[in-house]
Parts: sequence; C-alpha cells; structure tokens
Amino acid sequence: MIAGTFVSVLTEESRYLIGVLVALVLGFAIGWERKLRSKEAGIRTHTVVCVGAALMMVVSKFGFEDGSADLSRIAAQIVSGVGFLGAGIIVYRQHEIHGLTTAAGVWATAGVGMAAGAGLYIVAVGATIILIVIQCVFHIPCRLFRSKRYYQVRICFQNTDDENVKVKELFEVQHFNRLSIVRKDDLTLYQAVLKTDKEYSSQRLNEIMRDNPFIVSVERCDDE
Repeated sequence: MIAGTFVSVLTEESRYLIGVLVALVLGFAIGWERKLRSKEAGIRTHTVVCVGAALMMVVSKFGFEDGSADLSRIAAQIVSGVGFLGAGIIVYRQHEIHGLTTAAGVWATAGVGMAAGAGLYIVAVGATIILIVIQCVFHIPCRLFRSKRYYQVRICFQNTDDENVKVKELFEVQHFNRLSIVRKDDLTLYQAVLKTDKEYSSQRLNEIMRDNPFIVSVERCDDE
C-alpha cells in the first residue's frame, strides 16, 4: 500500500519535473545566443533564471492544490523579483546606458520559465523562438536598427572675427557643448567641446588643422 502510494506520488511529481527540464533547455538556448554576443548575462544566468522561475511556478501551481493559498502570489513575486535582478545588470557608463536589453532579456526568460513550469510548453517554446529571432534581427547591421552614436571633440582656436562660426560649419554642429574663452596677449582663444554624430579619424583632424591655421589644437575625448 505504502509502496503503491510512493510510486503514484513519484509518477505524478515526475510530470511536474518535465516543465523544469523544458525550462532548462529553453533558458540554455536563450543564454547561448546572448553568450555569442558577449553580453553581461550569458548561458548560466539565463538557464538558472529560467529553471528557477519554472520551479517556483510548479510549486505555486501544484504545491497548494488544497486551496490553502492564493496560487498566483508566488508567480507575481517572480515577476518583481527578477526585475530587481535585472536592475543590477544595468550600468550607466560614459554617458550611455549599458545592459538594459540584457536585463529585459533576463526578465523575459523568467516568463519563459513560468510558462514551462505551468505546463504551457508550446507557449514557452514559441516565446523562446520569438526572443531569439528578435535579438538576431535587431543585431542586423542596418541603419534602421542602429542607435545613433555621438562623439566628442575638444578644440582650441583663435577667434578674431567669425572663426567660431567656421568651426561649427566644419564639424556640422549647431552649438558648443562647453565653451571657455581665454585672452592671451593680444589673442582671444576659444576652448570648446563639440558633440557630433560623425567619427573623425586622426587623418581627417590633421587635414582640418592644416587647412584652418586659426585652429591651435583638436582632440577626440569620447571617454569623458
């Protein structure tokens, strides 16, 4: 009698384990795509998040079938809990936000794990395919999907007439980001920082200085 009950429980809980194993495979697939792009969160992070979400979903759905608890409470906590995990991935560096897409991917991977843990295998597999396809499509080198990048150039030049206007025309900018004016002997020197969406090579900067003698110095300062 006891042995029969044990086998019955083992068989029933083995069905629940299928959802966790499906989550493992799907989380690995999403993490593999992220690893190929050398992102902050790779195979291990996505796999563990997906499996963990599936496990908690199984506990939420099948662990309280006697009606002693609200079955949606654990599932709701997964969503907010993984959100805090993703917040730790986001970094603000060099005037740019890094890791935002990766954090969103981890959060979505938790959703895949929840679907697998709930037994919605077709939904989980379909969502995984959609996530991977989205990441691949948006990484196609196309101007439509590419974020505009800006570069900073620090320049020092003599201003006797309208050289400040010429500098703006040379670099195709509307204004100076930072500007300081220094009077040295009979010269008035402008020191400014320009923000442009064009990347200037050292050769191009040399040509600009050669063709415009009023420019004293020019340098790239993208890391500031």
